[in-house]
Amino acid sequence: MTMDFSQDLKNYFDKMKTVIDSIDSEQVQSAMDAIMDAYRRNSTVFIFGNGGSASTASHIVCDFNKGISMGLDDKFNFVCLNDNIATMMAISNDISYDKVFSIQLEGRLKKGDLVFGISGSGNSKNVINAVEYAKSRGNEAVSLTGYDGGKLNELSDYPIHVPVNDMQKAEDSHMMILHAMAQVIAKNLGNPMC
Repeated sequence: MTMDFSQDLKNYFDKMKTVIDSIDSEQVQSAMDAIMDAYRRNSTVFIFGNGGSASTASHIVCDFNKGISMGLDDKFNFVCLNDNIATMMAISNDISYDKVFSIQLEGRLKKGDLVFGISGSGNSKNVINAVEYAKSRGNEAVSLTGYDGGKLNELSDYPIHVPVNDMQKAEDSHMMILHAMAQVIAKNLGNPMC
């Protein structure tokens, strides 16, 4: 027996249209300015998240380090702190999962580097710990959040908050925002992405 998913799909896509309309383009512009400032300083952007946000972080590193940087003399330097599973497991097992990102920043975070935390709820303890560590060192933070933005939205210098109480729709919007940022930055650097 075939199940009819058409109405549920329409409802999902209709809701996503509303979510997209709620995105504050000025927040996105401010975050892009911070990323471009880091790029001009040849600084590192450390990006991280959990679960779906982890794969979003990993994905956008590829888009900036390869997609945008192809053909440019000066390359972007994005580092995803959730891409080394052995390091993450060692810190989680030996110390605490709450410190899995902040410990990786210790001794690596330099003046002018930018941290970029992604958390659908805005309350992921390990993301917040890393942002608090960076700010204690005088570094700035960009963030992507959903729901009410949580503590991460309050901590960030350049927050991008998508006010939707649905994890999948928050994650969808985060990936779309990052792709928009990448494509627009690439275009303005003279390297339009395919």
